[in-house]
Amino acid sequence: MKPEREANVTEDPAASNPAGLPGQSDHSGLPEHSGLPGAPPLVRLLQEFTLEANRYVDAAGGRNDMHRTDLNALAVIMRHSAADQVVTPGTLRKELNLSSPATTALIDRLCGSGHLVRERQGQDRRQVQLRMTDKAYRDGSAMFLPLARQMGSAMAEFSAEELVTVTRFLNSMINATVRAGREASEKE
Repeated sequence: MKPEREANVTEDPAASNPAGLPGQSDHSGLPEHSGLPGAPPLVRLLQEFTLEANRYVDAAGGRNDMHRTDLNALAVIMRHSAADQVVTPGTLRKELNLSSPATTALIDRLCGSGHLVRERQGQDRRQVQLRMTDKAYRDGSAMFLPLARQMGSAMAEFSAEELVTVTRFLNSMINATVRAGREASEKE
């Protein structure tokens, strides 16, 4: 079955700056980071990837009666758990930029759906810790298996050396986005 949308950057690959490298003009007269039609093709591809990833998350979550915030919360908990870090409601509030009431509603929803449990462990039994359930791992695997399968097939088209370069590039883009987010949230 053919996807409804395919990435389509129509610029000539032999153009003066097909990757939209910093410091090289795409001759549009627009800033390279504008996100407007004259933005470099690589920037537009990153924007398109983000949009398609969000669409997938919305579709997968919707089929399972889960909001994007629910799935983001589970991703945060999974990442922290993999690093042997304790996850508290405060962790979710901060990482998802939620108010305290919204965080409580999120945790209640995930506990009610069987994806999360609240626990009190360790020396300070007052601290609530959050843990994903086996059901969360099972549901998450089922929801994201099609994406993992398609991405695995796409990655198989690249050499190990190319994937190392892409990994380094994407880590750099993630870090740049985190820095930009901090800058955007700073009060003047």
